[in-house]
Amino acid sequence: MASENLTSTEYIKHHLTNLTFGQHPDGYWGFAHNAQEASDMGFWAIHVDTMLWSVLLGGLFIWLFSKAAKRATSDTPSGWLNFVEWVIEFIDDNVRGSFTGRNPLIAPLALTLFVWILLMNCMDLVPVDWIPWTVQQVMHHVFGADPHHVYMKVVPTTDVNATFGMSIGVFLLTLYYSFKVKGPAGFASELTMQPFAAKNPLIKILFMPVNLFLEGIGLVAKPVSLSLRLFGNLFAGEMIFILIALLYSGGLVWGVLGGVLQWGWAVFHILIVLLQAFIFMTLTVVYLEMAHHEH
Repeated sequence: MASENLTSTEYIKHHLTNLTFGQHPDGYWGFAHNAQEASDMGFWAIHVDTMLWSVLLGGLFIWLFSKAAKRATSDTPSGWLNFVEWVIEFIDDNVRGSFTGRNPLIAPLALTLFVWILLMNCMDLVPVDWIPWTVQQVMHHVFGADPHHVYMKVVPTTDVNATFGMSIGVFLLTLYYSFKVKGPAGFASELTMQPFAAKNPLIKILFMPVNLFLEGIGLVAKPVSLSLRLFGNLFAGEMIFILIALLYSGGLVWGVLGGVLQWGWAVFHILIVLLQAFIFMTLTVVYLEMAHHEH
């Protein structure tokens, strides 16, 4: 890509910068040309690459599974249909083991989260320069853009905005079912009547703000930990791929070493890709299970 004219630090920063669209300080709306401009755009800036790849991969998931659903028969499945049924059975078994309530939304939600996050995570296994370099060449030759100002992060889960967006969605579902199943009074009692309890009414009232503070922290920590766990693991993995890619510019020996290291890290990273999707899905089911039952 444009690494031929970039220092190692600039190369790393370039790969870690999102293609950002927003309002410049002068009021003009457009794409940011560097990380500082992206930062100056503020909260309402849009990471176009994160939105693009997450939507494309979500659409790919829907298309592949709907294609399998249309081919479903009572006969012994084969090929892609067999794989899809295996994935659905795997998710269904995990949901049955973690969720004891009755809610037809939970299993489809778990399936969607697992496959969608897995597809986004798998983009981390694509060599770091392939897609950004292709986009740079297209933008340069077709639109005359400076390749150094064309950014493209292809792993949505390395963007904390994407992981927080998903975790906030899970958090809102948790709050919704907590109110729906337990009622406002029941949910409020869970937040104020534990972990400290007393038979004396006066002491019980004194414990309420303490319990609310402790339970409130635990409640808010759920979406934060859910998002940061996924983001941190994938961001670290992407960073290692970028550092390995720098070896290719050091000559034949370093290039061969980089190829070996990249292959080894990719094999190990497959475990991380699968595990993080599974953990996000499992914790979502656990949180919704807690929302459907009183402590």
